[in-house]
Amino acid sequence: MDKLDNLMNNHWFMKIFALLLAIMLYMSVNIEGKESKSGITRNSIGQTDVETVTNVPVVTYYDEQNLVVSGVPKTVNVTLEGPASIVKPTALQRDFEIYVDLANLELGTYTVPLKYKNISDKLKVTIEPSTTKVTIQEKVSRDFSVDVDFIHKNKLVDGYSVEEPIVKPSVVTITGAKDVVERIALVKARVDLDGAVDTVKQESRVRAYDREGKLLDVNINPSVVEVTVPIKSPSKSVPLKINRTGTLKAGLSIVKIEAVPSEVTIFGPKDKIDPIEFIDGITINLDDITSDTTLEVPVPLPEGVKSVDPAKVKIHIEVQQEETKTFSSLPIHIIGLGDKYNVQFLNPKDGNMDVQVYGAPSVLNSIRADDLQLYVNASELGVGEHDVEVEVNGPQNITWKLPDNKAKIRISQRS
Repeated sequence: MDKLDNLMNNHWFMKIFALLLAIMLYMSVNIEGKESKSGITRNSIGQTDVETVTNVPVVTYYDEQNLVVSGVPKTVNVTLEGPASIVKPTALQRDFEIYVDLANLELGTYTVPLKYKNISDKLKVTIEPSTTKVTIQEKVSRDFSVDVDFIHKNKLVDGYSVEEPIVKPSVVTITGAKDVVERIALVKARVDLDGAVDTVKQESRVRAYDREGKLLDVNINPSVVEVTVPIKSPSKSVPLKINRTGTLKAGLSIVKIEAVPSEVTIFGPKDKIDPIEFIDGITINLDDITSDTTLEVPVPLPEGVKSVDPAKVKIHIEVQQEETKTFSSLPIHIIGLGDKYNVQFLNPKDGNMDVQVYGAPSVLNSIRADDLQLYVNASELGVGEHDVEVEVNGPQNITWKLPDNKAKIRISQRS
Protein backbone atom coordinates (compact mmCIF):
# COMPACT_ATOMS: atom_id res chain seq x y z
CA MET A 1 0.00 0.00 0.00
CA ASP A 2 2.80 2.37 0.84
CA LYS A 3 4.43 1.51 -2.49
CA LEU A 4 1.21 2.38 -4.36
CA ASP A 5 0.95 5.66 -2.48
CA ASN A 6 4.52 6.40 -3.35
CA LEU A 7 3.82 5.75 -7.05
CA MET A 8 0.74 7.97 -7.01
CA ASN A 9 2.79 10.73 -5.45
CA ASN A 10 5.56 10.29 -8.01
CA HIS A 11 5.50 13.19 -10.47
CA TRP A 12 6.89 11.25 -13.49
CA PHE A 13 4.61 8.24 -12.93
CA MET A 14 1.50 10.44 -13.15
CA LYS A 15 2.70 12.03 -16.39
CA ILE A 16 3.28 8.64 -18.06
CA PHE A 17 -0.10 7.32 -16.87
CA ALA A 18 -1.93 10.36 -18.29
CA LEU A 19 -0.14 9.95 -21.65
CA LEU A 20 -1.24 6.30 -21.94
CA LEU A 21 -4.87 7.24 -21.23
CA ALA A 22 -4.77 9.92 -23.96
CA ILE A 23 -3.39 7.43 -26.53
CA MET A 24 -6.13 4.90 -25.73
CA LEU A 25 -8.86 7.52 -26.12
CA TYR A 26 -7.45 8.68 -29.47
CA MET A 27 -7.32 5.13 -30.87
CA SER A 28 -10.87 4.45 -29.73
CA VAL A 29 -12.28 7.56 -31.44
CA ASN A 30 -10.27 6.95 -34.64
CA ILE A 31 -11.53 3.35 -35.00
CA GLU A 32 -15.16 4.46 -34.61
CA GLY A 33 -14.67 7.19 -37.25
CA LYS A 34 -13.35 4.67 -39.80
CA GLU A 35 -16.29 2.34 -39.21
CA SER A 36 -18.71 5.24 -39.69
CA LYS A 37 -17.14 6.10 -43.07
CA SER A 38 -17.56 2.49 -44.26
CA GLY A 39 -21.39 2.85 -44.27
CA ILE A 40 -21.89 1.44 -40.78
CA THR A 41 -22.80 3.67 -37.85
CA ARG A 42 -21.92 2.24 -34.40
CA ASN A 43 -22.75 3.42 -30.89
CA SER A 44 -21.52 1.49 -27.86
CA ILE A 45 -23.95 1.31 -24.96
CA GLY A 46 -22.29 -0.82 -22.35
CA GLN A 47 -21.90 -4.25 -23.96
CA THR A 48 -24.59 -3.51 -26.61
CA ASP A 49 -23.68 -2.19 -30.07
CA VAL A 50 -25.94 -0.29 -32.48
CA GLU A 51 -25.00 -0.16 -36.17
CA THR A 52 -26.89 1.11 -39.24
CA VAL A 53 -26.36 -0.58 -42.60
CA THR A 54 -27.34 1.70 -45.51
CA ASN A 55 -28.60 1.01 -49.05
CA VAL A 56 -29.72 -2.55 -48.45
CA PRO A 57 -31.56 -3.87 -51.56
CA VAL A 58 -35.17 -5.03 -51.20
CA VAL A 59 -36.29 -8.37 -52.67
CA THR A 60 -39.94 -8.72 -53.75
CA TYR A 61 -41.69 -12.09 -53.84
CA TYR A 62 -44.65 -12.29 -56.24
CA ASP A 63 -45.87 -14.03 -59.40
CA GLU A 64 -43.48 -12.36 -61.84
CA GLN A 65 -44.90 -14.23 -64.83
CA ASN A 66 -48.41 -12.83 -64.52
CA LEU A 67 -48.21 -9.76 -62.27
CA VAL A 68 -46.56 -6.34 -62.15
CA VAL A 69 -45.72 -4.68 -58.81
CA SER A 70 -44.99 -1.01 -58.20
CA GLY A 71 -44.22 0.96 -55.01
CA VAL A 72 -41.48 -1.23 -53.52
CA PRO A 73 -38.39 0.84 -52.61
CA LYS A 74 -35.17 -0.28 -54.26
CA THR A 75 -33.13 0.03 -51.05
CA VAL A 76 -33.68 0.67 -47.31
CA ASN A 77 -31.55 1.37 -44.23
CA VAL A 78 -31.33 -1.32 -41.54
CA THR A 79 -30.36 -0.63 -37.91
CA LEU A 80 -29.00 -3.56 -35.86
CA GLU A 81 -28.85 -3.47 -32.06
CA GLY A 82 -27.47 -6.17 -29.78
CA PRO A 83 -24.29 -7.85 -28.59
CA ALA A 84 -21.22 -6.45 -30.30
CA SER A 85 -19.99 -9.95 -31.14
CA ILE A 86 -23.10 -10.45 -33.33
CA VAL A 87 -23.84 -6.94 -34.57
CA LYS A 88 -20.44 -6.29 -36.09
CA PRO A 89 -20.12 -9.47 -38.22
CA THR A 90 -23.76 -9.15 -39.38
CA ALA A 91 -23.25 -5.56 -40.50
CA LEU A 92 -19.95 -6.22 -42.22
CA GLN A 93 -20.98 -9.41 -44.08
CA ARG A 94 -24.42 -8.07 -45.18
CA ASP A 95 -25.59 -11.61 -45.88
CA PHE A 96 -29.11 -10.98 -44.61
CA GLU A 97 -32.15 -10.21 -46.79
CA ILE A 98 -34.82 -7.52 -46.62
CA TYR A 99 -37.95 -8.51 -48.52
CA VAL A 100 -41.60 -7.86 -49.25
CA ASP A 101 -43.83 -10.93 -49.51
CA LEU A 102 -46.75 -10.40 -51.90
CA ALA A 103 -47.17 -14.02 -52.97
CA ASN A 104 -50.63 -14.49 -51.44
CA LEU A 105 -52.14 -11.11 -52.31
CA GLU A 106 -54.74 -10.48 -55.02
CA LEU A 107 -54.76 -7.56 -57.48
CA GLY A 108 -55.02 -4.23 -55.70
CA THR A 109 -53.21 -1.69 -53.53
CA TYR A 110 -51.86 -2.59 -50.08
CA THR A 111 -49.65 -1.23 -47.31
CA VAL A 112 -47.27 -4.06 -46.43
CA PRO A 113 -44.40 -4.46 -43.96
CA LEU A 114 -40.78 -4.92 -44.97
CA LYS A 115 -39.40 -8.11 -43.44
CA TYR A 116 -35.99 -9.63 -42.90
CA LYS A 117 -34.35 -13.04 -42.80
CA ASN A 118 -30.93 -14.48 -41.91
CA ILE A 119 -30.50 -12.14 -38.89
CA SER A 120 -29.89 -13.52 -35.36
CA ASP A 121 -32.86 -13.51 -32.98
CA LYS A 122 -30.58 -11.85 -30.44
CA LEU A 123 -30.55 -8.63 -32.47
CA LYS A 124 -33.16 -5.93 -32.56
CA VAL A 125 -33.81 -4.97 -36.20
CA THR A 126 -35.26 -1.66 -37.37
CA ILE A 127 -36.01 -1.14 -41.08
CA GLU A 128 -36.46 2.38 -42.47
CA PRO A 129 -39.01 2.62 -43.97
CA SER A 130 -40.73 -0.24 -42.16
CA THR A 131 -43.75 -0.39 -44.49
CA THR A 132 -44.49 0.51 -48.11
CA LYS A 133 -47.58 1.06 -50.24
CA VAL A 134 -47.60 -1.34 -53.19
CA THR A 135 -49.90 -1.85 -56.16
CA ILE A 136 -50.33 -5.30 -57.74
CA GLN A 137 -51.58 -5.34 -61.33
CA GLU A 138 -52.10 -7.85 -64.10
CA LYS A 139 -49.15 -8.17 -66.50
CA VAL A 140 -49.97 -8.02 -70.23
CA SER A 141 -47.92 -8.03 -73.43
CA ARG A 142 -48.83 -6.39 -76.74
CA ASP A 143 -47.10 -5.77 -80.06
CA PHE A 144 -46.67 -2.18 -81.30
CA SER A 145 -45.32 -0.69 -84.51
CA VAL A 146 -42.37 1.66 -84.05
CA ASP A 147 -42.64 5.18 -85.47
CA VAL A 148 -39.65 7.49 -85.99
CA ASP A 149 -39.19 10.97 -84.55
CA PHE A 150 -36.74 13.21 -86.41
CA ILE A 151 -34.53 15.52 -84.35
CA HIS A 152 -33.10 18.67 -86.02
CA LYS A 153 -34.99 18.01 -89.27
CA ASN A 154 -34.92 21.79 -89.80
CA LYS A 155 -31.10 21.61 -89.92
CA LEU A 156 -31.00 19.53 -93.09
CA VAL A 157 -28.79 21.06 -95.79
CA ASP A 158 -30.80 23.21 -98.22
CA GLY A 159 -32.57 21.16 -100.89
CA TYR A 160 -32.24 17.81 -99.11
CA SER A 161 -35.38 15.92 -98.05
CA VAL A 162 -36.26 12.93 -95.88
CA GLU A 163 -37.66 9.73 -97.39
CA GLU A 164 -39.69 7.06 -95.55
CA PRO A 165 -37.56 5.56 -92.74
CA ILE A 166 -36.96 1.82 -92.38
CA VAL A 167 -37.09 0.36 -88.85
CA LYS A 168 -35.65 -3.09 -88.06
CA PRO A 169 -37.49 -4.72 -86.40
CA SER A 170 -40.56 -2.63 -87.18
CA VAL A 171 -42.64 -4.20 -84.37
CA VAL A 172 -41.70 -4.51 -80.69
CA THR A 173 -43.35 -6.34 -77.78
CA ILE A 174 -44.26 -4.18 -74.78
CA THR A 175 -44.93 -5.75 -71.39
CA GLY A 176 -46.26 -4.01 -68.29
CA ALA A 177 -49.23 -3.40 -66.05
CA LYS A 178 -52.47 -3.76 -67.97
CA ASP A 179 -53.70 -0.22 -67.32
CA VAL A 180 -50.29 1.23 -68.32
CA VAL A 181 -50.06 -0.79 -71.54
CA GLU A 182 -53.60 0.30 -72.44
CA ARG A 183 -52.49 3.94 -72.12
CA ILE A 184 -49.79 3.57 -74.78
CA ALA A 185 -50.52 5.94 -77.65
CA LEU A 186 -47.08 6.29 -79.29
CA VAL A 187 -44.05 4.03 -79.60
CA LYS A 188 -41.11 5.93 -81.04
CA ALA A 189 -37.43 5.76 -81.89
CA ARG A 190 -35.52 9.03 -82.40
CA VAL A 191 -33.01 9.89 -85.14
CA ASP A 192 -30.84 13.01 -85.30
CA LEU A 193 -30.71 14.54 -88.81
CA ASP A 194 -28.48 17.53 -88.05
CA GLY A 195 -26.46 18.26 -91.22
CA ALA A 196 -27.39 14.96 -92.93
CA VAL A 197 -26.59 14.80 -96.66
CA ASP A 198 -26.64 11.03 -97.11
CA THR A 199 -28.56 8.00 -95.80
CA VAL A 200 -28.58 8.01 -91.98
CA LYS A 201 -28.33 4.69 -90.14
CA GLN A 202 -28.59 4.79 -86.35
CA GLU A 203 -29.38 2.48 -83.47
CA SER A 204 -32.08 4.09 -81.37
CA ARG A 205 -33.73 3.32 -78.04
CA VAL A 206 -37.48 2.70 -78.23
CA ARG A 207 -39.78 4.60 -75.84
CA ALA A 208 -43.53 4.40 -75.18
CA TYR A 209 -45.71 7.47 -74.48
CA ASP A 210 -49.32 8.17 -73.54
CA ARG A 211 -51.56 10.67 -75.33
CA GLU A 212 -50.14 13.57 -73.30
CA GLY A 213 -46.60 12.65 -74.30
CA LYS A 214 -45.72 11.27 -70.87
CA LEU A 215 -43.03 8.56 -70.86
CA LEU A 216 -44.44 5.24 -69.60
CA ASP A 217 -42.61 2.73 -67.41
CA VAL A 218 -42.88 -0.50 -69.41
CA ASN A 219 -40.58 -3.24 -70.63
CA ILE A 220 -39.87 -3.06 -74.39
CA ASN A 221 -38.37 -5.95 -76.34
CA PRO A 222 -36.20 -5.26 -78.19
CA SER A 223 -35.45 -1.98 -76.49
CA VAL A 224 -33.11 -0.83 -79.29
CA VAL A 225 -33.89 -0.87 -83.04
CA GLU A 226 -31.93 0.00 -86.17
CA VAL A 227 -33.34 2.95 -88.10
CA THR A 228 -32.34 3.74 -91.69
CA VAL A 229 -33.43 7.12 -93.05
CA PRO A 230 -32.85 7.72 -96.78
CA ILE A 231 -31.89 11.35 -97.42
CA LYS A 232 -32.80 12.53 -100.91
CA SER A 233 -30.51 15.16 -102.32
CA PRO A 234 -31.60 17.84 -104.83
CA SER A 235 -32.11 16.38 -108.31
CA LYS A 236 -32.96 17.24 -111.91
CA SER A 237 -33.47 15.35 -115.17
CA VAL A 238 -31.03 15.96 -118.01
CA PRO A 239 -30.63 14.45 -121.50
CA LEU A 240 -27.64 12.50 -122.76
CA LYS A 241 -25.36 13.59 -125.57
CA ILE A 242 -24.20 10.62 -127.67
CA ASN A 243 -20.91 11.23 -129.47
CA ARG A 244 -19.64 9.26 -132.46
CA THR A 245 -16.20 8.20 -133.53
CA GLY A 246 -14.98 6.04 -136.39
CA THR A 247 -16.77 5.23 -139.64
CA LEU A 248 -19.42 2.71 -140.57
CA LYS A 249 -18.52 -0.05 -142.96
CA ALA A 250 -18.98 0.99 -146.61
CA GLY A 251 -22.53 0.58 -147.79
CA LEU A 252 -24.09 1.02 -144.32
CA SER A 253 -25.88 4.06 -142.99
CA ILE A 254 -27.32 4.90 -139.60
CA VAL A 255 -31.09 5.01 -139.21
CA LYS A 256 -30.95 6.18 -135.60
CA ILE A 257 -28.89 6.11 -132.44
CA GLU A 258 -31.14 6.19 -129.41
CA ALA A 259 -30.45 6.13 -125.66
CA VAL A 260 -32.94 4.33 -123.41
CA PRO A 261 -33.84 6.12 -121.27
CA SER A 262 -33.14 9.35 -123.12
CA GLU A 263 -32.81 11.29 -119.85
CA VAL A 264 -31.26 10.50 -116.48
CA THR A 265 -31.65 12.02 -113.02
CA ILE A 266 -28.64 13.59 -111.36
CA PHE A 267 -28.34 14.09 -107.59
CA GLY A 268 -26.10 16.43 -105.67
CA PRO A 269 -25.75 19.84 -104.08
CA LYS A 270 -28.06 22.37 -105.72
CA ASP A 271 -25.23 24.71 -106.74
CA LYS A 272 -23.52 21.82 -108.55
CA ILE A 273 -26.44 20.39 -110.49
CA ASP A 274 -28.24 23.62 -111.47
CA PRO A 275 -25.73 24.62 -114.23
CA ILE A 276 -25.78 21.14 -115.85
CA GLU A 277 -27.97 21.06 -118.99
CA PHE A 278 -26.91 17.65 -120.36
CA ILE A 279 -24.45 14.84 -119.72
CA ASP A 280 -21.60 14.49 -122.19
CA GLY A 281 -18.98 11.76 -122.45
CA ILE A 282 -20.78 8.77 -124.02
CA THR A 283 -19.04 7.85 -127.28
CA ILE A 284 -20.03 5.17 -129.81
CA ASN A 285 -17.30 3.73 -132.05
CA LEU A 286 -18.90 3.24 -135.47
CA ASP A 287 -15.97 1.07 -136.60
CA ASP A 288 -17.44 -1.74 -134.47
CA ILE A 289 -21.00 -1.50 -135.83
CA THR A 290 -21.88 -3.90 -138.67
CA SER A 291 -25.59 -4.46 -137.95
CA ASP A 292 -28.34 -3.37 -135.57
CA THR A 293 -26.68 -3.24 -132.15
CA THR A 294 -27.61 -2.54 -128.52
CA LEU A 295 -24.87 -1.44 -126.14
CA GLU A 296 -25.07 -0.96 -122.38
CA VAL A 297 -22.83 1.86 -121.27
CA PRO A 298 -22.14 3.59 -117.93
CA VAL A 299 -23.36 7.16 -117.55
CA PRO A 300 -20.48 9.57 -116.79
CA LEU A 301 -20.73 11.34 -113.43
CA PRO A 302 -20.23 15.10 -113.85
CA GLU A 303 -17.93 16.87 -111.39
CA GLY A 304 -19.67 17.69 -108.12
CA VAL A 305 -22.60 15.34 -108.79
CA LYS A 306 -23.14 12.72 -106.09
CA SER A 307 -24.97 10.09 -108.15
CA VAL A 308 -26.91 9.50 -111.35
CA ASP A 309 -29.94 7.29 -111.90
CA PRO A 310 -29.85 5.04 -113.79
CA ALA A 311 -26.11 4.44 -113.61
CA LYS A 312 -26.19 2.65 -116.98
CA VAL A 313 -28.24 3.20 -120.15
CA LYS A 314 -28.78 1.17 -123.31
CA ILE A 315 -27.79 2.62 -126.68
CA HIS A 316 -29.80 1.23 -129.61
CA ILE A 317 -28.04 1.59 -132.96
CA GLU A 318 -30.09 0.81 -136.08
CA VAL A 319 -28.43 0.59 -139.50
CA GLN A 320 -29.58 -0.08 -143.06
CA GLN A 321 -27.95 -0.53 -146.44
CA GLU A 322 -27.07 2.90 -147.77
CA GLU A 323 -28.95 4.53 -150.67
CA THR A 324 -28.60 7.87 -152.41
CA LYS A 325 -30.93 10.73 -153.34
CA THR A 326 -30.22 13.90 -155.29
CA PHE A 327 -31.66 17.34 -154.53
CA SER A 328 -31.27 19.68 -157.49
CA SER A 329 -30.62 23.43 -157.67
CA LEU A 330 -30.56 24.20 -153.96
CA PRO A 331 -29.76 27.90 -153.29
CA ILE A 332 -26.46 28.85 -151.69
CA HIS A 333 -26.99 31.36 -148.89
CA ILE A 334 -24.53 34.08 -147.94
CA ILE A 335 -24.01 34.60 -144.21
CA GLY A 336 -21.92 37.14 -142.37
CA LEU A 337 -22.15 39.87 -145.01
CA GLY A 338 -23.00 43.36 -143.76
CA ASP A 339 -25.75 45.57 -145.21
CA LYS A 340 -23.15 47.83 -146.87
CA TYR A 341 -22.14 45.15 -149.37
CA ASN A 342 -23.53 43.34 -152.38
CA VAL A 343 -22.55 39.85 -153.49
CA GLN A 344 -22.56 38.26 -156.94
CA PHE A 345 -22.05 34.59 -157.73
CA LEU A 346 -19.51 34.03 -160.49
CA ASN A 347 -19.54 30.22 -160.20
CA PRO A 348 -22.11 28.80 -160.17
CA LYS A 349 -23.63 31.83 -161.86
CA ASP A 350 -27.17 31.19 -160.63
CA GLY A 351 -26.02 30.62 -157.03
CA ASN A 352 -27.59 27.16 -157.00
CA MET A 353 -25.99 23.74 -156.55
CA ASP A 354 -27.09 20.09 -156.59
CA VAL A 355 -26.60 17.96 -153.48
CA GLN A 356 -26.29 14.19 -153.49
CA VAL A 357 -27.40 12.73 -150.13
CA TYR A 358 -26.48 9.27 -148.78
CA GLY A 359 -28.33 7.45 -146.03
CA ALA A 360 -30.67 4.69 -144.98
CA PRO A 361 -33.83 4.47 -147.11
CA SER A 362 -36.12 5.20 -144.16
CA VAL A 363 -34.11 8.35 -143.44
CA LEU A 364 -33.90 9.54 -147.07
CA ASN A 365 -37.63 9.11 -147.56
CA SER A 366 -38.35 11.61 -144.80
CA ILE A 367 -35.92 14.31 -146.00
CA ARG A 368 -37.20 17.29 -148.03
CA ALA A 369 -35.26 19.95 -149.88
CA ASP A 370 -36.04 22.45 -147.12
CA ASP A 371 -34.15 20.23 -144.66
CA LEU A 372 -30.87 20.98 -146.44
CA GLN A 373 -29.11 24.35 -146.31
CA LEU A 374 -26.11 25.36 -148.43
CA TYR A 375 -24.15 28.42 -147.34
CA VAL A 376 -20.87 30.30 -147.56
CA ASN A 377 -19.41 32.40 -144.75
CA ALA A 378 -18.42 35.89 -145.89
CA SER A 379 -17.93 37.42 -142.46
CA GLU A 380 -14.16 37.86 -142.91
CA LEU A 381 -14.15 38.76 -146.59
CA GLY A 382 -13.65 42.21 -148.10
CA VAL A 383 -14.47 43.82 -151.47
CA GLY A 384 -13.28 41.71 -154.41
CA GLU A 385 -13.47 38.19 -155.81
CA HIS A 386 -13.17 35.17 -153.51
CA ASP A 387 -13.21 31.38 -153.73
CA VAL A 388 -15.18 30.24 -150.68
CA GLU A 389 -16.02 26.84 -149.14
CA VAL A 390 -19.61 25.72 -149.64
CA GLU A 391 -20.93 24.13 -146.47
CA VAL A 392 -24.02 21.97 -145.95
CA ASN A 393 -26.27 21.82 -142.95
CA GLY A 394 -28.71 18.90 -142.79
CA PRO A 395 -30.36 16.26 -140.63
CA GLN A 396 -28.47 13.68 -138.58
CA ASN A 397 -27.57 10.23 -139.91
CA ILE A 398 -26.94 11.30 -143.51
CA THR A 399 -23.89 12.28 -145.51
CA TRP A 400 -23.72 14.38 -148.69
CA LYS A 401 -21.61 15.18 -151.67
CA LEU A 402 -21.41 18.39 -153.77
CA PRO A 403 -20.34 18.61 -157.42
CA ASP A 404 -17.88 21.29 -156.31
CA ASN A 405 -16.89 22.14 -152.75
CA LYS A 406 -16.13 25.76 -153.62
CA ALA A 407 -18.03 28.69 -155.07
CA LYS A 408 -16.65 31.93 -156.58
CA ILE A 409 -18.22 35.21 -155.49
CA ARG A 410 -17.62 38.96 -156.01
CA ILE A 411 -18.23 41.38 -153.16
CA SER A 412 -18.86 45.04 -153.88
CA GLN A 413 -19.84 48.03 -151.81
CA ARG A 414 -23.38 49.33 -152.13
CA SER A 415 -23.64 52.70 -153.87
